[in-house]
Amino acid sequence: MKLKTKKYKAGVFILIVLIIGVTLVMTFAMPKSGNLSDVTLPAAPADKPVQNVNSDILYKEKDWTTNFTHDASIIKADGRYYSFSTDYMVGAPPTPGIQIRKSKDLIHWEFVGRVFEQVSPEAWESTKGTTFWAPDVVKLNDKYYLYYSVSSVGKRNSYIGVAVSDNIEGPWIDEGAVFISQEGDEHTVNAIDPDIVLDEHGQAWMVYGSYFGGIFITKVDSATGKLVDPNDEGTLVAQRKNMNYGIEGPEIIYNGDTGYYYLTVSYEWLEDTYNVRTARSKNITGPYVDYNGSEMIDTTDESFNTGNKLVGAYRFENSDGWLGTGHNALFEENGEYYLTHNARAGEDVYWSHLHVRKIVWTDDGWPVVSPERYAGEAEQEINEENIIGKWEQILLPRYDDSLQDSQNLQLKSNGEMGEDDKSHWALTGDNTLELTVYDPGRAPDDYWKYKLKVIPAWDWENWNGTLVFTGMDQEGTVLWGKKTVEKNK
Repeated sequence: MKLKTKKYKAGVFILIVLIIGVTLVMTFAMPKSGNLSDVTLPAAPADKPVQNVNSDILYKEKDWTTNFTHDASIIKADGRYYSFSTDYMVGAPPTPGIQIRKSKDLIHWEFVGRVFEQVSPEAWESTKGTTFWAPDVVKLNDKYYLYYSVSSVGKRNSYIGVAVSDNIEGPWIDEGAVFISQEGDEHTVNAIDPDIVLDEHGQAWMVYGSYFGGIFITKVDSATGKLVDPNDEGTLVAQRKNMNYGIEGPEIIYNGDTGYYYLTVSYEWLEDTYNVRTARSKNITGPYVDYNGSEMIDTTDESFNTGNKLVGAYRFENSDGWLGTGHNALFEENGEYYLTHNARAGEDVYWSHLHVRKIVWTDDGWPVVSPERYAGEAEQEINEENIIGKWEQILLPRYDDSLQDSQNLQLKSNGEMGEDDKSHWALTGDNTLELTVYDPGRAPDDYWKYKLKVIPAWDWENWNGTLVFTGMDQEGTVLWGKKTVEKNK
């Protein structure tokens, strides 16, 4: 009996040790919680949530901030960020003149004034247009060059001009036409939406165009700001099947780390289905190819599906969402990349705002953007315990440009997702969240595999700091996510 008792006690002791060991392993090996106490989150961008629609400011330009911004380009000068944008407002015809705003931090914007008071006689004669569209500003040879468009809606009667100034806020001297397109001329391009980009060797180029002929790129003489060959519309770099497949607002940026030029364009209609697409090339003149190997000059029925979608109409919970998320600009500062675009308030699509978003790069060198507007956040190390909890996710399908609503997502401490024990998550590499989503009969080999970058952000819908993710699946479709943060009551 005593021997049995000793064996029994020894067995109990071993069992207790095993339980303690397993508990310790579980405690230290598994993520413990979903708190963000060790993450540096951005501060609130304002004292209280920002109104997306506010009729009280209609005629108070000093209070416009990001309101009524359309087709903006961004340049940094004299320690400030400057936004130059299309003549636009709500409730009355816009005052002509290209709107100027400035900011210290890309978050808080101050209305500065306008360039010009009316279009030039030459631009009027060519187009009968009365307002300026889609400006772009670049510094060449210690001077600022402001490129602008004047156009006749729905026709190729369009005009790109350039103005020059020693100072970013002017005064500006109009230097006349850079390129003019006319119905029935020998060209196919529509002379609007210019973007000036320097290639890796310092040569300046103008990428431009829209509906009708597509997007072209041509050389610029840096000494004059005009084209090297005034009659050369350049090389076609992007187009779509026909006029029913909208394309416009081109931008190009070079990333020296990847060795690629990245072309962005906007598809569809500016008030609702507007969305930004991208493709890349080793040469500034193309060919530009998307994640799936499709060229951006595709004119087949598949041209609706070309380009990686970076941003499209979306709605998170507790908001009316944003539509018309297009006509972007790109810029880089100290190795950090940003994308700006129009966004129209879901409660009233005539209220257009400037959105600035941080770009992050996938491990294979593709840009993806934050699902939330920039608020000063900095990339930093994220731990597994930060990931656990409730999220909202938004898929941005390439074949559907309508407003996409968020769906709930639960990331559990055991690495599973929701109630599905066949779907899993893992945090790997450089803040890369891998989601393996079981979707039999629809996904390749029954699983969608997402590689997503996790960064801090400001939750503009719920007005608190949080984490977000952004990235793509194995077919190049973007998935956004935002963590739900439980607020103290």
